[in-house]
Amino acid sequence: MQPTDDTAAAPMASRNETTPMSTHLIDDSPLTRYHKRLIIACSGGPFLDGYLLSIVGVALTGASKDLALDSNAMGIAGAASLIGLFVGSLVFGPITDRIGRRIMYTADLILMIVASLACLWIGTGWQLIALRLIVGLAVGADYPIATSLLTEWMPKKYRGAVIGLLSTIWLVGAVLAYLVGYALTSAYGVEAWRWMLASGAVFGVIVLILRMGAHESPRWLICRGRVEEARTHIAAVLGRDVTTQEVTALVDSEEPQQQTTSLIELARGDYLRRVLFCGLTWMCIAIPQFALFTYGPIILSQFGFGDGGAEETLGQIILNLGFLVGSLPALRWVETRGRRPLMIGSFLFGALALLPLGVWPDAPGWFVITFFFLFTLINGAGTILVFIYPNELFPTQVRASAVGVATAISRLGAAIGTYLVPLSLSGIGTGPTMLIGVGLTVLGLVISLFWAEETRNRSLTATAGGTEPVGSDEHPTLTGDPRKSPA
Repeated sequence: MQPTDDTAAAPMASRNETTPMSTHLIDDSPLTRYHKRLIIACSGGPFLDGYLLSIVGVALTGASKDLALDSNAMGIAGAASLIGLFVGSLVFGPITDRIGRRIMYTADLILMIVASLACLWIGTGWQLIALRLIVGLAVGADYPIATSLLTEWMPKKYRGAVIGLLSTIWLVGAVLAYLVGYALTSAYGVEAWRWMLASGAVFGVIVLILRMGAHESPRWLICRGRVEEARTHIAAVLGRDVTTQEVTALVDSEEPQQQTTSLIELARGDYLRRVLFCGLTWMCIAIPQFALFTYGPIILSQFGFGDGGAEETLGQIILNLGFLVGSLPALRWVETRGRRPLMIGSFLFGALALLPLGVWPDAPGWFVITFFFLFTLINGAGTILVFIYPNELFPTQVRASAVGVATAISRLGAAIGTYLVPLSLSGIGTGPTMLIGVGLTVLGLVISLFWAEETRNRSLTATAGGTEPVGSDEHPTLTGDPRKSPA
C-alpha cells in the first residue's frame, strides 16, 4: 500500500490543474483504487472481531467439559472478551485521536495474533478467561482505529454503505467461525476447542499484511496543523497533483484547525446525548446478538433443539446466516431510506419477532428456529448502524474517542448481559430470558424515537456540527456547537 502504488489509479494532472473550490477533496472525490483497498483492509478488523468473539460459542462446549467449568465460570469466560473490549475501546480511542490512526492500525492485530496462538496451551479456566480478555482488548482497540480511518477517507456518496459494510463483514467472520467450529467438531469432536480458539491467528496474519503501508487520515493531519502531509497523502490517493491552495480551501471550509478536544467534552451538551444514543442503542442490539453468538448452541438445547452436539452448532450457523442476510438489503436502505427509519424499524420488528419465543418456551423446534431466524434477519439490518452513527456524529479531533466510548458503553452492557445469560437460563428458564431480550429491544426503540438523527447525504463536517430537529432529512448548513445544548 505504498503511495506510489496508487498513482496509476488516475492520469496525472498538470501541476496547475485545480479542483473547483466548491468541490470537497475528500467528500466529493471519486472512489479510487486505494479507497477499495482500504475498504478491504479495514474490513479485516471487523471480520477478525466477529470471528474471534464468536468462535468461543462453539469452543465453550468442549472447554466447559475439559476444564470443568460451572455456569459462573462459563459466564465469565463468555463475557471476558467483552470486558477486554470495553477497556480496549475506552483506552485506545483517545490514544488514536492523540497519535493518529496509522500507528495503531497494525499494532492491535499483533496482540490479537499472539493471544489467539496462546490458546493452544490453555490448561485451566483462568487461563482461558485471561486470554479471552486479551483478545477482547485488541478487538476493542480496533473498533475506533479502523472505523475512524475509513470514515475519514470515504467520499460521502459511499460512506454510509461502506461503513455499514463493516458490520456485515463482522457477521461474515461470525458465520465463518461457526462453520470452522462445526467442521472441527464434526471431524475431531468437541475436544478440538483449543484449535478453534487459535484458528483466528491465521486470518490475523492475512489482515496484518493487507494493512501495511496505509495512508494516515488527512482530516486528522489537518486538525493537527500538518497540512503539507495531508496534501501528500491526498495526492497519492487521488493519483494526481493536489495544490496547497486546494488543501487550504479544504482547511478553511470543511476542516478548520482546532485544539484537541478533551475526552471530558464528550460529557457535555449534545456530545453527551449522542454518545449515550450510540452506546445504548448499540448495547440493545449487541446483548441479544452476543447471547446468540456466545451461547447459541446452549440456548437452542434449552429449547429442546439438538442433542448437545453438531446439530445445535448447525442450528447456530442458520441463525448466524440470518444476521448476515438481514444486513445486506440494509446496506442499500441506509442510503435510500435513511439511518433513522432503519434504526427504529429494526428495534420495533425485532421485539415482535422475539416475543413469541418468550411466550411459548415449549414450542417445537421448527417454531423456535423460525422466530429466532426472523429476529436475526431484523437485528442484522439494524447492526449496520452501530459503526455509522458514532463515526458520523462527532468531529475528527474526537471521533475515535467517541467511537471508543460508545463501544465501551455497548460492550459493558453486553458483557454483563452475556455473563448473566447462562445464569438466567438455569435460574428462571428460557421463556423469561427471552422476555428480557424483548425488553432490551423495546428500550432501544424508545431511545431511537427520541434521539436518532438523520445523517444521510451530508458531509462529515455537517453531521458532526450543530443541531437540527431530530429525524430531519433536510441538509441545511449547520453552525451550532454540539458541545452546547440547544436553547
